[in-house]
Amino acid sequence: MKEEANKTSNVKVGKIVLSICFILELILSIFSIYHILLLNNIENEIRYFVIGIFILFDLIFFFKWLGIMQRKRKKPKKHIGFILVLLLLSIVHFAIGYYIGKVYGFLGNMTKEKLTYTSYLITLKDNKTSSTKDLDGKKVGIIQDSSSIEGYQLAMELIEEEKMDTIILEKYEDYIPMIEDLYQGSIEAIFVGSNYQDLVKEHETYQNIKNDTKILKQLSKDIKKTISTSGKAVVTEPFTVLLTGVDSEKDGLDQNQVANGDSLMLVTFNPKTLNATILSIPRDSYVPISCFTGKMENKITHAAAYGEQCLMDTIVDLVGIPIDYYVKINFKGAVGLVDALGGIDVEVPARLCTDDSSRSGEICIDEGFQHLNGEQALVLARNRKQLAAGDLDRGLNQQVVVEGMLNKVKTIGSVDKLMEILNTVSRNMDTNLSNDQILSFYNIIKDIMFNGLNKENGQLVNLQQLYLQGTGQMIYDERAKMVLWDYVLNDASVDDVIEAMKINLELLDHEEDKSFSFSINDPYEKTIIGKGPYKTQNAYTLLPDFTGDTETQSRAWASKHGVSLKFQEVETSAHPAGRVFAQDFPANKRTDKISGSVTLSIAKAPSKKKPTTSNKNDKDDKDEEEDEIIDCKLDKYKNHPICKKEDKEDPKDTSDE
Repeated sequence: MKEEANKTSNVKVGKIVLSICFILELILSIFSIYHILLLNNIENEIRYFVIGIFILFDLIFFFKWLGIMQRKRKKPKKHIGFILVLLLLSIVHFAIGYYIGKVYGFLGNMTKEKLTYTSYLITLKDNKTSSTKDLDGKKVGIIQDSSSIEGYQLAMELIEEEKMDTIILEKYEDYIPMIEDLYQGSIEAIFVGSNYQDLVKEHETYQNIKNDTKILKQLSKDIKKTISTSGKAVVTEPFTVLLTGVDSEKDGLDQNQVANGDSLMLVTFNPKTLNATILSIPRDSYVPISCFTGKMENKITHAAAYGEQCLMDTIVDLVGIPIDYYVKINFKGAVGLVDALGGIDVEVPARLCTDDSSRSGEICIDEGFQHLNGEQALVLARNRKQLAAGDLDRGLNQQVVVEGMLNKVKTIGSVDKLMEILNTVSRNMDTNLSNDQILSFYNIIKDIMFNGLNKENGQLVNLQQLYLQGTGQMIYDERAKMVLWDYVLNDASVDDVIEAMKINLELLDHEEDKSFSFSINDPYEKTIIGKGPYKTQNAYTLLPDFTGDTETQSRAWASKHGVSLKFQEVETSAHPAGRVFAQDFPANKRTDKISGSVTLSIAKAPSKKKPTTSNKNDKDDKDEEEDEIIDCKLDKYKNHPICKKEDKEDPKDTSDE
């Protein structure tokens, strides 16, 4: 009886273990099937076949388990094989669900639905104000654009939270004049966004704004992104994507970090031909900024400082092509991505040295074909001061780095390596692509990989480099109230670049060039569309600095350039008589932006009073010098700087710049 009872007990235990294993396998099967279904538009036939096999196995296991449960007696040892099969399949289900879930999570993290926005209330460090209560009845600056999340919306919430009802709000169209008034003491404090340091980094007076000011209060809030693009639900047709860089020392991209404008690349890709064009847009490109009043021209990097939407709208206005998607990546993440890929092989144009991604030390790379790790690749992508064409050459180098990374994708040979890459990218990337859109790239990537493996040179895509030719000019910035170096784009170059992009997007028909010339004596150079040479260059006529000129000289320049002048004589002994000492429009201002006439102030010698007998002999040498009039006709003044200027050609003519 005891032996029979033990057998019965063993059978029950065996059935319990079997039931647990079957239920576990069933749960994990559902787990894996659910995650397989998440992979929309990826090998649909294979996915559905695998799901069908899993369901078939589950049905077979169910009936087998049910049959065992209905039998009163069966030796437990005979269950072992079935249990092992269930455990093995459970492991397979778990692995499939786990890795798909992990990949899907990485993809979801790339498409950050919410970002942390921050508004700061700052004042000068030496200001006695220490809290919001000290601002009662005082003037505080705020941006008047109600659509600005950090500059206006969060600022108004902060005012309500702190009950700052008695402050006097001074509204500004732009941050620069608001910051200027803060420094001059016209207002006590100002509301700024998290990127306020980037807004004034080119303004020498305010470059040290972080150390010059103190934060009285701040408000941070997670807000859903509202960036609009024209992307399709599934990526199957030719598309455009804007790549922007954030030069941050921190790993991650959860804060509202706007692109620095130092890395702007517009890419077009045709999935049918696997052809891509890549255009680097110079940070100093002088273009109409979409979010500025009247779309005033300015450096495109300033559009980047005002947010992704302003930047994308500005680029769309420039090229006339909709931007389907955008991808923003932290430079720190780019370093990790190159390292995860095992480095890249590229041609380095010259020996370059730049700070590392943490700004903690200098890293140098040598000229020639090199294998670069992440930090070294960042040197190539970031350096511009040691390059002959500065930012223009840097843009081409950034394209080389991107191409180098694309060519290393085919070396991904393990799941762990793929997970490392996805983890790095997801932390340091933000995009408007949805998970389904990203997954729809699967077929494109598959075609690219197949193409790369079957080409002798190993190129994954046919990449055409584009270039924006232009002319550098020192132009008076109406917003910053100072003269800045700008890059005026060549219209012919812009047209050629736009044509190349539209052809790749199938918006224009391609006219094949059947002409070909070759000389063994001439080294081959890769064609870069937009680089020219062009017969003409675009440049603006800029108002010169008339100070020190005579009326004749001023009129000669104005007549040549179609500018109307007015003259007013002012009695003064502080300036040479007959010379311009002031003008009502600043030097380097675009003449096409001048309405009416330019008024020039010309010095006129003060009227001399007849000296009385009592003080005639008391006049000293100093008084004689103050009343001295520079007359270039006299030999004693022929070497005077003012007189020498008349003999030289007018150096202020900027029409040929």
